[in-house]
Amino acid sequence: MKGIWGMSKNYTIARINIGGENFEILVKPDPAFDYRSGKSISLSEVLVTDVIFTDANKGLRAPEKKLKEAFGTTDPIEVAKIILKKGTLQLTAQQRRKLIEEKRRQIIDFISRNAVDPRTKLPHPPMRIEQALEQVHFSVDPFKSVEEQVNEAIKALRTILPLSIEKISVAVKIPSEYTGKSYGILKSFGTVKSENWLSDGSLLVVLEIPAGLHGPLLEKIGEITHGNADVKILK
Repeated sequence: MKGIWGMSKNYTIARINIGGENFEILVKPDPAFDYRSGKSISLSEVLVTDVIFTDANKGLRAPEKKLKEAFGTTDPIEVAKIILKKGTLQLTAQQRRKLIEEKRRQIIDFISRNAVDPRTKLPHPPMRIEQALEQVHFSVDPFKSVEEQVNEAIKALRTILPLSIEKISVAVKIPSEYTGKSYGILKSFGTVKSENWLSDGSLLVVLEIPAGLHGPLLEKIGEITHGNADVKILK
């Protein structure tokens, strides 16, 4: 890609959209990927510059007023941390392949551990699951979590592979201020059996999910709602 300083291969862009406003930073591809992956690396090794842009390729800087409104601070380092953690990072082709392969491995591992062949009651070997995913042309999304993709993978596999997976029903109560962010995530974890909007604006959803996704569901919903959701397994 061509950059504003002619650094065509020396940087990539991380961006986030908040309230309809776009914010971008210039980062070094490999250090940024490592930072985003949770490795211990200094932000100074990641950033090409500490300038926050609305459009990096055009060199348009974000006004301090907009930074304050969106992030609660004008400190470019603090803003950069938020963008790297919660925003979207442009990946190189090599990074994209690596991330897809890692998530494919994790999806295969989850299914191998949680699903069985209903005829034999034995788990399918990982190699069989991998070959079946290739056969159904399942496409792994490098930007979605493994948990969000497991259900789609299982649905696709069932067209050619007998799969039985233990499921549980859970009731999830989401406070009104978090319903917008949470609803799509809830649907991605399983099948919505019922949903009710309560008088206080909160949302009560009953989900049927693979038993192995209970822990990841708790973690994800807790992260979105800052621990203010109620999740209960139904008998």
